[in-house]
Amino acid sequence: MQVSSNITLDDNGIYRWRYEVSLYRNPVYFFLIWKIFFFIILGIFALIAVLDLIDWGTVNLPDNLKLFGYFVLGMTVLTGIGYLIYALIMGGKYIVDFEMDEHGIKHSQSADQAKKAKKIGQFAAAAGALSGRPSAAGAGLNAQRTEMYSDFQKVRSIKAYPRRHLIKVNGALQHNQVYAADQDFEFVRSYIASRCPNLK
Repeated sequence: MQVSSNITLDDNGIYRWRYEVSLYRNPVYFFLIWKIFFFIILGIFALIAVLDLIDWGTVNLPDNLKLFGYFVLGMTVLTGIGYLIYALIMGGKYIVDFEMDEHGIKHSQSADQAKKAKKIGQFAAAAGALSGRPSAAGAGLNAQRTEMYSDFQKVRSIKAYPRRHLIKVNGALQHNQVYAADQDFEFVRSYIASRCPNLK
């Protein structure tokens, strides 16, 4: 059954739709990657500060902050270059298929893009392992994940961003990103919210 121009409902009560996110105009994935590396660098510098305190009884804060700034700047440039390469490989779009029923919602990258993402992830993981950089290897392994399922019973919060067509569905250790077109946005948001009994 056609619920809208984008959403269908099958005989098993599953709503299905596809959404295409512009990787150039929507910066959400760039900032997601940036935040991961930022907190890795922040953790390294916090450890350096603790070791300085133990060894010397003091922390050289101005020099450490200056070095931290250089690292963040370099990381931002490299992340931007890597993101643009990824966007070019994916044709400038992140194409995702959604399946939603009374129990939860599944977010799946389209089959063609999922194959590309897994190859990119495998390459990044291997390169990170060979270069002795666990963070790069870990990011590569994470990039191979092309599906996510949110069980409504385990959802703790929902945040809606209508201008970005984005609904963040968050559990304790899981953060799903659900997209819907303008005409479907409120239907999807209210459907999810009404079936999550543990919202805070």
